[in-house]
Amino acid sequence: MGLIGIILSLCLLMYLAYRGINVLILAPLLALLAVLMSGGIPILATYTQVFMKALGGYLTTYFPLFMLGAIFGKVMADSGSARAIAEWIVSKLGAHNAIVAITLACGILTYGGVSLFVVAFAVYPIAAALFRRADVPKRLIPATIALGSFTFTMTALPGTPAIQNAIPMPYFGTTPFAAPVMGVLAGLIMFFGGVGWLRMRARAATARNEGFGDHPRTDADSALAADADLPPVAIAMAPVILVIVVNAMMTYAIIPNIDAAYLATPEFGETTIGAVGGIWSIIVALVAAIVLLIALNHGRLVSLKDSINKGTMGSLLPVFNTSSEVGYGAVIASLPAFTMVRDWVVNIDPTNPLISVAVSVNVLAGITGSASGGMSIALATLGDQFMAMAEATGISPGLMHRVAALSSGGFDALPHNGAVITLLAICGLTHKTSYADVFVVAVLIPVLATILVVILGSIGA
Repeated sequence: MGLIGIILSLCLLMYLAYRGINVLILAPLLALLAVLMSGGIPILATYTQVFMKALGGYLTTYFPLFMLGAIFGKVMADSGSARAIAEWIVSKLGAHNAIVAITLACGILTYGGVSLFVVAFAVYPIAAALFRRADVPKRLIPATIALGSFTFTMTALPGTPAIQNAIPMPYFGTTPFAAPVMGVLAGLIMFFGGVGWLRMRARAATARNEGFGDHPRTDADSALAADADLPPVAIAMAPVILVIVVNAMMTYAIIPNIDAAYLATPEFGETTIGAVGGIWSIIVALVAAIVLLIALNHGRLVSLKDSINKGTMGSLLPVFNTSSEVGYGAVIASLPAFTMVRDWVVNIDPTNPLISVAVSVNVLAGITGSASGGMSIALATLGDQFMAMAEATGISPGLMHRVAALSSGGFDALPHNGAVITLLAICGLTHKTSYADVFVVAVLIPVLATILVVILGSIGA
């Protein structure tokens, strides 16, 4: 009954999340359903001592990244910087390169630390106007934005400040620049594979005389007009570049030279610089970028206080959703029946932990509909074993980090994923019209890229 309870709980989590029920409610209720079906386990103690403890631990570690990222994204949007970057790329590449232009615009913004939700809202009006001008089907816009926001800049490119690149660091003692060669290779596969697919789909539509489609005109049709006080592109890009530069400086020049012996004391959590240094790097980088962004655009911000407050509040639901999923995973991992699941994952190939990491993270990201949630559950429950397997087989921690991050960006983008649902709503489209292309660029191609990295990493080990 315990295993049936786990499976039923997971299936209900996936189904009910897809139906729109908030995971803050679902996660504890379905975790306790699994506990109840296991029998003989105290329900209230499990909720307060397992679920809430894991939820709080995740918040303690990652809340600063969610909050700073949300503030940075909100100020980028309110200052016009996000739009300025997008319009500059569009102006350079032209309407005939609409797919590449929008992909690059989203990629630059997300690699610079702007939340994918902010990017979707900022770029969609420009994409709609550009696709209409180029007579490319509107149904391809969600996949184009997803390609630039959910894929290579979220999980592959080294140094990205995305939370998916930060989560593996405490488990493997790595930095945001872990396995840079493999990360760049996977990123190139995602970018060129996704762009190639979408261009092929656009050409096929043209051959069928299918254009933009009969969609009502909105404010998007004037999105490319110079009717706003946008900053020059150099000023708009400066904070984005600063995130990357400061992140690299902290990672390679500053943190390695810090005397952090005090971290081993109980007062500071008995940890090491390797466990926290990567998170410190991203925190400092985002703070520096926010300060520069405000300094360069103070006159363009209608209300700096409102931008910061809305950004801060906007970070709460995502971080609590993910934290609740982590609490759910901790409860499931505490059940006796989970031993069978754990042994299956670990023993998929005992000689190759890369395969175990890739499978476990992908499966859990798919079930939860969350890249960060799925990876957090997998690493919280199996991270120590994965690290021990890596040490025993000679796999580098950096490669384990990169494979874990890449795997989080595969099955996470199934139809019930919150970002997918939000993106389709922003674009005014449906799963029926647009999800097939989202699946190819945000699920299929990233999974293929991950498989290639696992194969190459296994050969090199």
